[in-house]
Amino acid sequence: MQRLQDRVVVVTGAGSGIGLASARRMAAEGARIVAVDIEEAAGKAAAAEVDGVFVAADVADEDQVRDLFDGVAARYGRIDVAFNNAGISPPEDDSILTTGLDAWRRVQEINLTSVYLCCKYVLPHMQAAGKGSIINTASFVAILGAATSQISYTASKGGVLAMSRELGVQFARDGIRVNALCPGPINTPMLQELFAADPERAARRLVHVPMGRFGEPEEIAAAVAFLASDDSSFITASSFIVDGGIAGAYVTPL
Repeated sequence: MQRLQDRVVVVTGAGSGIGLASARRMAAEGARIVAVDIEEAAGKAAAAEVDGVFVAADVADEDQVRDLFDGVAARYGRIDVAFNNAGISPPEDDSILTTGLDAWRRVQEINLTSVYLCCKYVLPHMQAAGKGSIINTASFVAILGAATSQISYTASKGGVLAMSRELGVQFARDGIRVNALCPGPINTPMLQELFAADPERAARRLVHVPMGRFGEPEEIAAAVAFLASDDSSFITASSFIVDGGIAGAYVTPL
């Protein structure tokens, strides 16, 4: 399918995991990819793989985010899709009883403030064009509670969910769709790093997934491509859940 032929797509956190898989998928559907990452080597490799352009940026820095979107618009004349995906889940973000304020603030800055900034500075370009699709990475933890808490991560993703809903409503008549993508536990480097340090935590999570496995980045990338395309033209302000059934489960199969 070439649903995204010649569309200009900005992907943050493009160097690995869901961001990389989504850049690959959307490029395969004809998109022109701007791969954004704070890690230069990974970002350049991603851009080269999809015949795109790499931009190094700290998405929690307002000036860098403004320059990012202004630069893409100046280069291509428009921005059709923004996949605001960059995020972190550091080990020091744990129970509210043990997580320090510095760790709380760092996660909030990268997971929530960055999405605020990316939306703030891409929206005027989409308004000028009268169309656009913004996809913000939230999480199934914005919908469910977990006893294995990552308190700041969970709170940040809840913020992304609420903000995306409000922006989707506010800018709908400008032709701009804003949706929050809510992946379940996905087999990415971030999840692998978390679970390698704590196999018990991995086992406790996996038992709650009705499909009995973690998702793959390519499965989330398929949802991103759908939300980016005109196939989702009547979907906005939604919490788009791709989680193997975990949010709908009470008792899972044996």
